[in-house]
Amino acid sequence: MEALVLEKKDVLRLRDIDLDETLGPHDVRIALRTVGICGSDVHYYTHGAIGQFVVREPMVLGHEASGVIVEVGAEVKHLKVGDRVCMEPGIPDPNSKATLQGMYNLDPAVRFWATPPVHGVLRPTVVHPAAFTFKLPDNVSFAEGAMVEPVAVGMHAATKAKIKPGDLAIVMGAGPIGMVTALAALAGGCSQVVMTDVQQPKLDLAATLGPITPVNVAQQNLKEVVDAMTDGWGADLVFECSGNEKAAASVFAPLCPGGAVVYVGIPLQPIAYDVAAAMVKEARVEHVFRYAHVYPRAIALMASGKLNVKPLITDTFRFEESVEAFNFAVHMPPSSVKAQIIVAE
Repeated sequence: MEALVLEKKDVLRLRDIDLDETLGPHDVRIALRTVGICGSDVHYYTHGAIGQFVVREPMVLGHEASGVIVEVGAEVKHLKVGDRVCMEPGIPDPNSKATLQGMYNLDPAVRFWATPPVHGVLRPTVVHPAAFTFKLPDNVSFAEGAMVEPVAVGMHAATKAKIKPGDLAIVMGAGPIGMVTALAALAGGCSQVVMTDVQQPKLDLAATLGPITPVNVAQQNLKEVVDAMTDGWGADLVFECSGNEKAAASVFAPLCPGGAVVYVGIPLQPIAYDVAAAMVKEARVEHVFRYAHVYPRAIALMASGKLNVKPLITDTFRFEESVEAFNFAVHMPPSSVKAQIIVAE
C-alpha cells in the first residue's frame, strides 16, 4: 500500500510499502481518514531518533488517527463495519506487570505506532486491537477524532494533578500539548488558566479558548502576574508542557505552598531541579508518560462540548501532500498549532 515512509533522517517519501497485516479474532481493520502530525513525528524526521528510539530502517509515520472500520474479527462484539472510530496507538503486552497493575502506558514492551521499529498509520488501512479502538459520537468529526490522542495526554496530566474545583493552573507552553492540557484543566474543574509562551499568536489563540490569561514570558514576569491574580499566594497547579529546559527549571517560583507540578513536556536535555524551592513549599511533583484509561472520557468531553479542539486544527493537507505537510510542520509559523493530513475523504 502507499504510505508516508521515513527512509532515514531528513528523507521522506510517499511510496508503496509491503504492510500485509492479518486480522485476528479480536482485531478490526480500519480505513484511515485523518492523521495529525505530532512533534514526535517531526523529531524523527529531523533528528532520526528520540532518546533510545532510533530509526534504523524505513518506518511509516503517524499515530494521531481516526477512520472507519471496514472489517471486524470473529470475536469483536462492540464494534461493526461502518463505525467511525479513533484509535489509541499503543498496544501493551496484556501479561506484563505494568499492564496487570493498570499502568499499561508504562509497559516496556508496548508497541506504539510510529515509534521505531513499529510502523505508523499514514497509509490507507491498519489492523488494530478492538480493545484500543473507540467509536466516535456522531457530533465528533474525523478531524476531532484525530485530536483525541493529544487530548489524552492533557487528560492524563489533569488526572495526575488531582484538580480541585476552582483551582488556578499555569500551563507552560502554548503548543498543541499545552493547549489541550489547558482545555483538560478547565474541563477538570480549574476556574482559570495562565498560559505562557514566547509566541504571541499562539497566546492570542489561547485567550479565545476560555478563561485563559496569556503571559508572554519574553515581555512579562510570570510570578508577578500570578502574584497579582492570587494576592501573592501563587498558583495551585503548574503544568510544564514546553519541554524547554529554562521553563522546566522555573516551575516552583509561581507555585503556591502545597501546590502541585506536573511535568508533561519532555526536555531534550537534563534540567536544573531546585530541590530546596520545592521543599519549602512541600510541592507535590508528578510526571506523565503518554496516558492510560482516558480515551473514553476524552471523547465524552469532546462530544458534550466541554472540550472544544476545533480552534486548534489550523492547517490541513491532502495525503498526496504529506511530504509538504511535514516540511511545513518543521518550520511551523507561530499562528499554527496542529496540522493534519486527510488520508481519505
